Amino acid sequence: MTPVPKSFHWRCTATATVLEAVVTALLGVPVGAQGTVSDPAALSHQPAVTIHVDLTKTVGPYKAIYSWFGYDEANYTTTRHGKELLRELNDLSPVPVYIRSHHLLTSGDGKAELKFSSTNVYSEDANGKPIYDFKIFDGIFDAYQAAGVRPMVELGFMPKDLAADLPNRHEPYQVRYPQSTVSGKSNNPPKDYVKWGELARVVTAHLVERYGKEKVLQWYFEVWNEPDIDYWHTTPEEYWKLYDYAVAGVRAALPGAKVGGPASTGPGRSGANLFLKNFLEHVNSGRSAANGKPVPIDFISFHAKGSPTFSDGKVTMGLHSELNDVDKGFALIASFPRLKKLPIILSEADPEGCAACSSKVNPANNYRNGTLYPAYTAAAFKGLLELQDRHAVNLLAMLSWSFEFEDKDYFEGFRSLATNGVDKPVLNVFRMFALLSGERVSAISSGKVSLDTLISTGVRQAPDVDAFATRTNHEVAVLAWNYHDVDGPAEAAPTTVTISGLPAHLHKVLLEHFRLDDRHSNAYTLWLAMGSPQHPTPTQYVDLKGAGQLQLLTSPQWFNVTNGRLSITTVIPRQAISLMLLKW
Repeated sequence: MTPVPKSFHWRCTATATVLEAVVTALLGVPVGAQGTVSDPAALSHQPAVTIHVDLTKTVGPYKAIYSWFGYDEANYTTTRHGKELLRELNDLSPVPVYIRSHHLLTSGDGKAELKFSSTNVYSEDANGKPIYDFKIFDGIFDAYQAAGVRPMVELGFMPKDLAADLPNRHEPYQVRYPQSTVSGKSNNPPKDYVKWGELARVVTAHLVERYGKEKVLQWYFEVWNEPDIDYWHTTPEEYWKLYDYAVAGVRAALPGAKVGGPASTGPGRSGANLFLKNFLEHVNSGRSAANGKPVPIDFISFHAKGSPTFSDGKVTMGLHSELNDVDKGFALIASFPRLKKLPIILSEADPEGCAACSSKVNPANNYRNGTLYPAYTAAAFKGLLELQDRHAVNLLAMLSWSFEFEDKDYFEGFRSLATNGVDKPVLNVFRMFALLSGERVSAISSGKVSLDTLISTGVRQAPDVDAFATRTNHEVAVLAWNYHDVDGPAEAAPTTVTISGLPAHLHKVLLEHFRLDDRHSNAYTLWLAMGSPQHPTPTQYVDLKGAGQLQLLTSPQWFNVTNGRLSITTVIPRQAISLMLLKW
């Protein structure tokens, strides 16, 4: 969590104090004598950073890997703020937004709890005959359709009447948080794999009947979640069988459906890497346990997580852990010639592994409310695409496991995109990603931390002041950030962005400079300045909603272009992000 500078206070009344507050918040440097603004570059002890964007050097196509989100609690989908946030996610992106959630097949009463939900879609009568009830399930998928988003259908977890009894395991069906919610029978294998395959077939057929074949063909079907750890209570080989029967059932109802997995944990761990390797060998050359045919797979999914810590009152992020997971996973996939061009979905890609564990539970989660979370996400975003290029694989998605938690305190410290209908700063970095388009072009920064260092140790010495750029025929977008793993006050980075390779005939371009920092696109600092109200007044709530939107740093400006080149000088505070959008 990036703290509000001490000189900053929303209720300042003296003109000099207001000026000092605004300049300090924007620039990360103090004002000069008599309230005049001194040269930020002269005041800052940080090295001046130069970023060169060369529009003539294409790196590759820009893919909307950002437009994927997910959450444990499927039943939050149909809550008031859940439906509102789904519409916002659809509206932020020019391309389809995909939503993944756990517990689509779990038994229960349909009420969301932390790390648990249910649809009760499947049960059995006294004779063991399946009974299907799609009421709760349809409510979730209807909400997706109403918002305009597309499901990534995670086939899990095991319905109560289908869950096998396992030797030496005698847990109840559901174990409630804060106990280990993955220790219950909902994570057991099926007592009958044929019934499991038929469940997958019936669910898919129902989706096709309700929403139409062409629409469901656009969705993705993923089998289970993290079967290499206690989300799956038996052997890896039994997971291969679970996968085989599930995809056979899906394909029986919808030939051509996009199926994949295994949604395993980060391959940076040797055990997880071995699990993923063995799964890939199964689908590469094995035969389906369901029908003896080759095993279908249309995408490969695994997870990548950071590792934040808390010491001496400071959060230290673990970006290296997430990027190391991806590096190892991409290298493994690239070693299978038949599979290396398949789409890869990082079906959870996050700073750590528990969205429902608030900062009250773990102070290392303090990063979630302020600017540290979005700055981390920006640095990870470029790192993931650079790793895709390095390994020559096909990254389709980095799914942020973050949504919202209904009826919880404001800014309670969950890993979420909004709180009580107020957008958190992290949502605005996704809005920034959505404003990039076209081709990725070269962006070289003197303040960049190398990819190899990001993977091995993260950002522990000098900050990562870097950029990512795209171009279309009439627009250039430059995303720049000043990130450091260790949170805390720091000086801003004087930065000059030079763009070359603009069309020769251009004389002027329009700059729209968006900013995410302590003062812009940040409802959290406003909420703190209000006194952290848990019951905001109607006026306060409107102000918080407005502060949660993406905001401009300055009014749009026209810049002169000389010989296809221009320069933009700015100052980027620590843990801040700028998006410079040039149009002509």
